[in-house]
Amino acid sequence: MICLDTNVLAYAEGVDDEIRQMRALEIIGALPNGMSVIPVQVLGELFRVLTTKAKRPVAVARERILSWRDAMVDRDTTSMAFLSAMDLAADHKLSIWDAIIVAVAAEAGCRLLLSEDLQEGFTWHGVTVVNPFATPLHPLLSAALASDAP
Repeated sequence: MICLDTNVLAYAEGVDDEIRQMRALEIIGALPNGMSVIPVQVLGELFRVLTTKAKRPVAVARERILSWRDAMVDRDTTSMAFLSAMDLAADHKLSIWDAIIVAVAAEAGCRLLLSEDLQEGFTWHGVTVVNPFATPLHPLLSAALASDAP
């Protein structure tokens, strides 16, 4: 399983950077079917980015969020994930919001978390953070994109 962070989806939505948009869409399109996870935290953050930074109407942002939710597996923040996130934030100095995303990814059994915002190579409970915009691609992401299973 591969988890996506907010920035990857925001770029895919065309927020900020046309080159990163093309790269985000390319990566997302190459992910193995049924193997992509989006924490509900990410969907909430994306809604905020679309309505504030991108200034899209709420109805349009809602439609985009529902579209992403339909395309991938969404995962709620459980009480256990929240407790893990607090430990992660305390031990590794992550914001609680980033820690929740990492904890939910771990709870979902994800091997990779695609994020431009977190430290590439950071690994916690089997989840490795990979920047999908880095050149060259991280070997774990290259392998995941080349196979049917991450």
